Amino acid sequence: MGAAADFSEDGDVLRFTGDLSLAKLGDLPQRLRGLGEGVRRVDLSRVERIDTVGAWIVHRFARDHDAAIEGLDPEQARLLAHVGDADQPVAMRPRYLSPFTRVLGEIGAATATAGKTLLGLLGFLGATVIAFGNVLRHPRRFRFNATVQMFDVVGVSALGIIGLMSFLIGIVIAQQGAVQLRQFGAEVLTVNLIGRITLRELGVLMTAIMVAGRSGSAFAAQIGTMKLTEEIDAMRTIGVSPMEALVLPRTISAIVLMPLLGFYASLVAMIGGGLLCWINLGIPPVTYIARLREVVPITDLYVGLVKAPVFGAIIAMAGCFQGMQVEGDAEQVGSRTTAAVVQAIFLVIVLDAFFAVFFTSMGWT
Repeated sequence: MGAAADFSEDGDVLRFTGDLSLAKLGDLPQRLRGLGEGVRRVDLSRVERIDTVGAWIVHRFARDHDAAIEGLDPEQARLLAHVGDADQPVAMRPRYLSPFTRVLGEIGAATATAGKTLLGLLGFLGATVIAFGNVLRHPRRFRFNATVQMFDVVGVSALGIIGLMSFLIGIVIAQQGAVQLRQFGAEVLTVNLIGRITLRELGVLMTAIMVAGRSGSAFAAQIGTMKLTEEIDAMRTIGVSPMEALVLPRTISAIVLMPLLGFYASLVAMIGGGLLCWINLGIPPVTYIARLREVVPITDLYVGLVKAPVFGAIIAMAGCFQGMQVEGDAEQVGSRTTAAVVQAIFLVIVLDAFFAVFFTSMGWT
């Protein structure tokens, strides 16, 4: 057991003795506060032992009196250096920022995050293309069973909800269109509205939104959970590429099935609209179908089928990319899944606007 901590003054020198640890300090801190301002050096050569609390007391005294510390052995010097590095001012309250400045800061942070995400998605797209090229060069590496399973997840299991949604959308379009066109005595043009808007826009767009919320979120959650449980690291360790085993089957399934789901959704929406036209407007099914064939150009079908695989690729890559970004804790899985759905829907709508302008400029109106 060391002697209790003590000190003595010798001119401008303050000499500490004994054990400068928490158990032996006693009233040493209170006694130090009563010293004058004449101390310019602190001598620790007679100190038997010192811990973090004792080092902090010595450091604080030397700082407040602008005194130099001497007589340190290497361990004491290292401990004092660490205590000195940790002695940094802490802002207990953030400085006041005007609402305008805060809004600008939040906009800037959101813009920077969006830019980083876009760059990450572009890099992920490149990695997916490279993985696809590797599979083309080595067909045996293609995961056929995993791709077929994703066909079931993305397509077959989604037929019910997509069909119901499309049927109701067709009814809503027909009902609202008929109400507005009745004012001009043009109820028959409701058929034009249903056929063109479902084949060209809403069929594929609403299907993409549904697939993003259903399959895109599932992709992010599945891959994120695998990342969290280190299954992806284990795959890399045994020489299996996660891009080829996880990302490629999901991307291929979304690209292949989106045109089929979009066409199916458009047909069901036209059936729903035709049912309301039959009940509300008295247009029989045969007349309705004949009218559709007259007023809907084949280019509307081509527009929908061209957009659908692009939307599928965006949805799959957004979900897989966000799943790959999961790290830390389980909360990341939820936040990344939400981000995947939001980003996929946002990019789909942006690309849909681009396609609308592009096909209009080509004369496909």
